[in-house]
Amino acid sequence: MCRLFGMSTGGPRVRADHWLLDAPRSLRAQSHRMQHGAGLGWFSLGGEPVRDRAPLAAFANADFDLHARSVPSHTFVSHVRDASVGGLTVHNCHPFVMNDRLFAHNGVVKGLDTLRTWLTDVERAHVSGETDSELVFAYLTAEIRRRGDTTAGLVEAVRRIGSELPVFALNLLVAEAGRLWALRYPESNELWVLSPGRGGATGPGRPAGAPAPVPAVVLASEPMDDQPGWRLLDPGELLVVDGLAETSLSPFEPLRHPLRRSDLTSREAASQTTAPTASVPVSTAIIPGPAAPVPATSAG
Repeated sequence: MCRLFGMSTGGPRVRADHWLLDAPRSLRAQSHRMQHGAGLGWFSLGGEPVRDRAPLAAFANADFDLHARSVPSHTFVSHVRDASVGGLTVHNCHPFVMNDRLFAHNGVVKGLDTLRTWLTDVERAHVSGETDSELVFAYLTAEIRRRGDTTAGLVEAVRRIGSELPVFALNLLVAEAGRLWALRYPESNELWVLSPGRGGATGPGRPAGAPAPVPAVVLASEPMDDQPGWRLLDPGELLVVDGLAETSLSPFEPLRHPLRRSDLTSREAASQTTAPTASVPVSTAIIPGPAAPVPATSAG
């Protein structure tokens, strides 16, 4: 499945190169299996979201490496894509940006024609790609605007999606400057957190004389190193990270129309595998050729 990464330091601007490039199961390492695109999002000094994305595997993308090593921020969202449907184009790569927020997703959400009817023409105009992920983000953004609160809007949007649309998994990260929202829904795909009190930091120990690691909340689709402090979010758990403060909410009912793997197309099912990166030798990775765009039901 696509892999998610998020990090919040609570204020200090740092680089995310350890988790993105150097950790045993960094996002770059994971991209040997998720080769359909990579992106990194962060926040400028003025608080505006910035992102760089491309339909290239992270391990083959010099810009991904450059930004991971050089861009400082207090809040990051990153994603490597394992496409289920939709063209291998920049418009289908995560993270997405709307209304000063970053968004990344993995899973499968169907019923997209119905979802489009929940959006106004103006709201649909913000969607430039073919994925379910971007449509879900547009709907979340609309509900957040209507309610004037990110948590309330996110909860309302996910409740309606879980009640009315067929869903295999809706794992997502939403970021504002200094804040993150992480959802695992339901249990189909994993999402993990490494909290500061359990070992969360911007990286490993530094050489003598170098700056020490900064405490951070780290979120990822799989534990990125062998620290024992990684915690798997509960199914249906919404983790709200405000700086370094974490609040866990469980506001969702079970899915009304859950999808099983047998309900997915072969490509969708393949894109939702949870096998760890370490189990697949790099030498056996297969890079697919260009794919023609097709009507989207999921982003993977």
